[in-house]
Amino acid sequence: MAREVTGLDQRIVLAPTDGSLGPLLRIADDRLAAGAGYGRHEHRDVDVVAVVLAGSLRHSWAEGAELTAGDVAVLRAGSGLTHDEVAGDDGARVLQCYLRSAEPGAPPSHEVLGAAAGWVDLRRPDARLWLARVRPGETVEVPPGLLVVRGVDGVLVEQQGGGPVRGPGAVLVWQLDSERPAWAAP
Repeated sequence: MAREVTGLDQRIVLAPTDGSLGPLLRIADDRLAAGAGYGRHEHRDVDVVAVVLAGSLRHSWAEGAELTAGDVAVLRAGSGLTHDEVAGDDGARVLQCYLRSAEPGAPPSHEVLGAAAGWVDLRRPDARLWLARVRPGETVEVPPGLLVVRGVDGVLVEQQGGGPVRGPGAVLVWQLDSERPAWAAP
């Protein structure tokens, strides 16, 4: 199956290859032009958490879903699925976070959490996600974990012990069971 991708600017923010972040495989900061998409593609045995930062996105799989800025979509690919995501008339900016499947081989599912803030229930024991949107000049207290801040000047990623983060920006904190998976053991 050919995969045509036009109007996509993808920047890989984090992609550990050693299993050091437990289930977290990759974070991509994707910018899609109006009407641009990823092209139909397959996922299997991976969970994709998409945080829509700006614009809108149409997810085409099963019943489909419309996402707007502030929404979080959780795609559990399980036994496999083929889908596409296409930006709306205003384009889209999305942080796509890929995790090893919590239930490999399970039937695929998709859910959208509208206007998500605070702790987001990912329905898995090895990864928790906290998020906030911070306005210019404001500060938010974040929990400890892997901090991902998408601000005006780019994306910052760092392990931190919790504390204040100054806006503006989208703020995510991943709390991960960082036990190395069997495939990454020395």
